Amino acid sequence: MPKVGMEPMRRADVINATLLCISNHGIDGMTLEKVAEYADCSKGVVTYYFKNKDNLIIEAFRSFLAYYGLKINSQIEHSMTPATMLAITLQNILPPYSEDTQGAINVSDLDGVEKMHIPHEVQAKLFLHFFSKAVLDPRLQEVVAAGYKEDMKGIMKIFDYGKTLGTMKVEDSGSAAYGMLAMVVGLSFFKVANIQPMNGEDNRYICEDYVKRLTGGLG
Repeated sequence: MPKVGMEPMRRADVINATLLCISNHGIDGMTLEKVAEYADCSKGVVTYYFKNKDNLIIEAFRSFLAYYGLKINSQIEHSMTPATMLAITLQNILPPYSEDTQGAINVSDLDGVEKMHIPHEVQAKLFLHFFSKAVLDPRLQEVVAAGYKEDMKGIMKIFDYGKTLGTMKVEDSGSAAYGMLAMVVGLSFFKVANIQPMNGEDNRYICEDYVKRLTGGLG
């Protein structure tokens, strides 16, 4: 059993180690023994928190999805325009192809959100591993649905804010948020598969154009 007072930190270490392990070996290749090795602890510590591999995968997936919301919320300020808020959202959920490939995985906010980090290359690998598995796993589908519902609520609030200020041309904030998130997911798969736009640009511009049409060029 872990030492008293070390539980949150140790649990975070195991989750981070799990994500690194999945990134390197895939979900099928991830084992509790490998996670323990990555986390520099015993297998008993891993099972103390998560009981088995299935529970660990689900919690790691939740942490992976929650990472984006925490990063976005920490960067958005109430004084910002709705367009700027959406730009920050896109910067976090649809990262570039080649920047920021180094650094350790940390999806825990125990030391502050600013210390949270997933290298973009690792984000792409985790996205592919988790979502390809979720296609056939109802439990992972539930995690995706719950996470994206929360994301859509946040995006809807930004659209509603823009409507209130008169800076966004949105009739249905729910549909606009759904469309934007669906576009991000599709573009993310294209990023992972290295399917680039015909003009050779970073495919983020497609979502950025979507936002510009909703704002009508307003801030």
